[in-house]
Amino acid sequence: MSRNAKINALLLLAVAALAVLPLVLGLGDHKEEPFAGADAEAETAITEIEPDYEPWFSPLYEPPSGEIESALFALQAALGAGVLAYYFGLRRGRRQGEERALTAATAAPRDTPGGD
Repeated sequence: MSRNAKINALLLLAVAALAVLPLVLGLGDHKEEPFAGADAEAETAITEIEPDYEPWFSPLYEPPSGEIESALFALQAALGAGVLAYYFGLRRGRRQGEERALTAATAAPRDTPGGD
């Protein structure tokens, strides 16, 4: 197994552990919504500290339901992943192209002018 394959396997294992461990360990079982987002947690904390707090701004667009909000979030994540994948693929392709050009340049026989 190559070094890169070992690193990729370890990273995959770490990501899987980060996803599964909170569920296995029961983290968040004491809460009504165990895995609520950071925005909801912050809103709860702010209203506990200052019940009369009024937000400075309101959202530009409020989705009509939680399902639509989740779908928009998933779409945003997919677009971001696509942009990152394109960027890293482009970099890798350019690097491979440069390596092929360098290999072809060094392997090609050189013409010597005036050798007749």
